[in-house]
Amino acid sequence: MRALPNRPARPVRRALPAAALATLLLAGCGSSEEPAVSTAPVERGSVQEVVEAPGTVQPRASSTVQAPATGTVATLEVTDGQQVQAGQVLMTIDSPQALDALEQAQRADARAADAGSSPSSAADPDELAAQQRRARADAQARFQQAEDQARALPDPVAREAALAAVRSSRTQYELLAAQTQALVEQVGAGLGGVDAAVAALGQTQRVQTRAAVAAARATVDALTVRAPIAGTVSLAATGAPAGAALPAGAQSLLQGSGVSLPAGALAGATGTGSAGAPVVAAGAAVTAGAPLLSVVDASVLTLTADVDESDVLRVQPGQSAQVGVDAVEGSTYRGTVTSVDPAATATGAGAVTYTVRLSFDGGTTDDGQDAPTPLPGMSAAISLVVQETADALRVPASAVLRPGADAGDADSDAVWVVSDGTAELRPVTVGVRGQGAVEVLDGLRAGERIVTEGATDVRAGQQLS
Repeated sequence: MRALPNRPARPVRRALPAAALATLLLAGCGSSEEPAVSTAPVERGSVQEVVEAPGTVQPRASSTVQAPATGTVATLEVTDGQQVQAGQVLMTIDSPQALDALEQAQRADARAADAGSSPSSAADPDELAAQQRRARADAQARFQQAEDQARALPDPVAREAALAAVRSSRTQYELLAAQTQALVEQVGAGLGGVDAAVAALGQTQRVQTRAAVAAARATVDALTVRAPIAGTVSLAATGAPAGAALPAGAQSLLQGSGVSLPAGALAGATGTGSAGAPVVAAGAAVTAGAPLLSVVDASVLTLTADVDESDVLRVQPGQSAQVGVDAVEGSTYRGTVTSVDPAATATGAGAVTYTVRLSFDGGTTDDGQDAPTPLPGMSAAISLVVQETADALRVPASAVLRPGADAGDADSDAVWVVSDGTAELRPVTVGVRGQGAVEVLDGLRAGERIVTEGATDVRAGQQLS
């Protein structure tokens, strides 16, 4: 079990006056005080074994909206921090490039339609075969272009639909191209007519040109940018330099969520942008694929904890956790483990952690009131209860001597029992080991008096009260 690092303030060292130093040295030489030893009776109570881990408050969902094409912001329909519904219009993009691509695709489709319905002018079978090869190469290039356009769509639903349509068209094209190739070969062998082969070639090309038109039209439709989910809008800077600083805690929020929050969106921002200032405005230039804004749904919060590899095998779904949020002093929150990610994360210097996901179950202040709701991205200290006994025979952790030098010749855990005022080292079998208390399964009875403090300084037969 690894505790979170604790960095106490470095003490200030001051030189003592010579007279005071001499007084302390003389007092130390003449001291004959016995080490402080405390005793107490063995009691029953709960014992918890806890794994400590750093964590982050996470939103229910988050999504970054990207520009569907290069152009300028024609209208901006939302403001920073505004609540929006899924499908609500966020902005519109003016993109002559996207409109021109649609017009070109439509013209190519019209030419393919005309070519397929016109009589053939290619009487030479070799010329027909060359024409078929050129058409195939052109079709493959245009299919790739259509796929690229589909992948650039910011809306994931529209993107997957467009990609599926392009792939379906490409499969259909390959089937028709094989049939056309067979007809061209028949023409070369004198077994088929040229017009039939040309008509088949035109029909095959129409599959490609229609797919290109559909992809280009999807891009134009996406110029009306809509919210992918319901949530709060966070406007992000366009054209920000690589490596620009992010708000405190935003990096943890980014992992596994895809959100790009602007500087100042969370407390403690370290970026250079002014907090909450909209940086996307009408007339701003955007490039295809550049982040425009993000939408964060914080209606339901969750937690993630980065658990060390030495502890993660003891973490299971259903275990409870106590949570402290760094930004909310005087409040304690609760969580429940929902899953443990199987993929490891290297943290540097050979360390490995695993992401544990938890529900966020609310919290209370020190005076029993409902605790403030934290914001997504805030840092947290998470204490996972990996083992617990409700009614255990328990002793303070400081009372248990581990095998070895502390426990003398004992080859198991041991405690000092005070019997008739005399210290006796007794082996015990322990169960759950908590930070402050340890469960004793065998070797002690409730009510027996044991040494709770200063156990390492006690010797067998020592008289204790």
